[in-house]
Amino acid sequence: MEYTIQTSVAGEFDKVVETARKALKNEGFGVLCDIDVQATLEEKLGEEFRQYRILGACNPGLAHEGLNEEIELGALLPCNIIVYETNDGEVMVSAVDPQQLVGIADNEALNSIATEVHDRFERVLSSVGTELESISEA
Repeated sequence: MEYTIQTSVAGEFDKVVETARKALKNEGFGVLCDIDVQATLEEKLGEEFRQYRILGACNPGLAHEGLNEEIELGALLPCNIIVYETNDGEVMVSAVDPQQLVGIADNEALNSIATEVHDRFERVLSSVGTELESISEA
């Protein structure tokens, strides 16, 4: 089962993260946490790992609506967006598919909210790719 939506982009890793944050903001999401997995694994385990960031994103209005429908939904929030280097040097931007995520709640009232978040995440991913393409062409 696919549980993410994703895109591969060309660009410098930190610029991709910055562009993803900007695209999330443009879709009404704030980034509540930014976890640098590479740095954390180095610090805590002394292990090397590829560049990998987890952005915990939340749209307050949609979160409020969802929590009013399903109080336990908070266990699934915030929605994560990840940016990571692939083994062949590409940069992937991947978002949890909220339609799959809320499916486990088995509450039909969440379906329209999940669709809205899914559509916004699709626009975020598209925007990141478009923004980076325009920068590289300039």
